[in-house]
Amino acid sequence: MHDHRHEHAPADAPACAADGGGDTCGCSSTTVAFDGTDAVYIRRLWLVIAINAAMFVVEMGGGWLAGSQALQADALDFLGDTLTYGLSLLVIGKSLKARASVAMLKSLSLFAMGLWVLLSTLYQTFILHAPAAPLMGSIAFAALAANLLSVLLLLPYKDGDANVRSVWLCSRNDAWGNLGVIAAAGLVWLTGSAWPDLVVAFAMAALFTHSAWRILAQAKAEYAAA
Repeated sequence: MHDHRHEHAPADAPACAADGGGDTCGCSSTTVAFDGTDAVYIRRLWLVIAINAAMFVVEMGGGWLAGSQALQADALDFLGDTLTYGLSLLVIGKSLKARASVAMLKSLSLFAMGLWVLLSTLYQTFILHAPAAPLMGSIAFAALAANLLSVLLLLPYKDGDANVRSVWLCSRNDAWGNLGVIAAAGLVWLTGSAWPDLVVAFAMAALFTHSAWRILAQAKAEYAAA
């Protein structure tokens, strides 16, 4: 939790350091992390799930029409987020061991998405078909707006337990990915080459893998402490 308190922030949420450093949680080991048992948080999470489900449909269709590997990879991420956020809702209020177990599953889903993006992008390097940059950029801007809204909705809860934190990390990563797709669309338009699209897809695969490691490390620690 940030140093300042938002109006709807949970009263028992911890005061945590900024995201980063070697600690995957950002909190001291003596502080109990927010576990999601808050009515406002649950309503916000339902809204984020709806946003992600809608954007999966929009971005997958647009990625196919534009011929963009980065857009299709980002669309798959929206689908993965929809499913894993649903799992997060199921375990709110459950035992620490149950919440940590679901966080481990979500870390594995991030690994799987990273692998899928990596392999499919490697395949696309043999085709090198330049995507339709204007359509690619327009859809990426819409996806960025959706993810920024999700990030703002979840911001007061970003330093919760592994289950809550994984939702924040996924939304944040999606926003960074959208910025990358927008940049790639501009470079594709300038160069007429498919390589910017492919480079961003590779970068997204690396980002998925990095976040998966962080979530898995925190979840394993919480599972052991349960």
